[in-house]
Amino acid sequence: ASSKEIAEAIGIDSATVRRDFSYFGELGRRGFGYNVKELMDFFADILNDTSITNVMLVGVGNMGRALLHYRFHERNKMKIVMAFEADDNPAVGTTDENIPIHAISEIKERISEANSQTAILTVPSVKAQEVTDILVEAGVKGILSFSPVNLSVPKDVVVQYVDLTSELQTLLYFMRKG
Repeated sequence: ASSKEIAEAIGIDSATVRRDFSYFGELGRRGFGYNVKELMDFFADILNDTSITNVMLVGVGNMGRALLHYRFHERNKMKIVMAFEADDNPAVGTTDENIPIHAISEIKERISEANSQTAILTVPSVKAQEVTDILVEAGVKGILSFSPVNLSVPKDVVVQYVDLTSELQTLLYFMRKG
């Protein structure tokens, strides 16, 4: 990619891209631009972002199964290492995409083998707080919630909400506007 292409993608001028990159040595070649993969690897090393973050998935319904099939680790250095579902769910004890599905009642025992403090929550709204309480008690410090309810968590736990309805409304607004 050229410095102009990179500049347009991040909203700055190309001279700033060239100047800032020059602080790190020769990252590109005049007339050829920059190898984006090499840039990503270079900056990942500088930022010590070479490790993979293990994530747990809680809720293996339609949304959960879709996320199990998503290749996080190939793109973003994240990997779903195990999933949890209600104890009486037939999926418990099986695997999907080589990811074991455990009973939610086992989370305290399993969390250490997951080596994770991060969970993706895709449970029905009526169960979201109950399951969140279990996650927090088990030591989870970050939750990505697809449930459209505000979760009550301690101050040391971070919750990020994904509201697909809101995202779709935003998209439609900009489509009409533009």
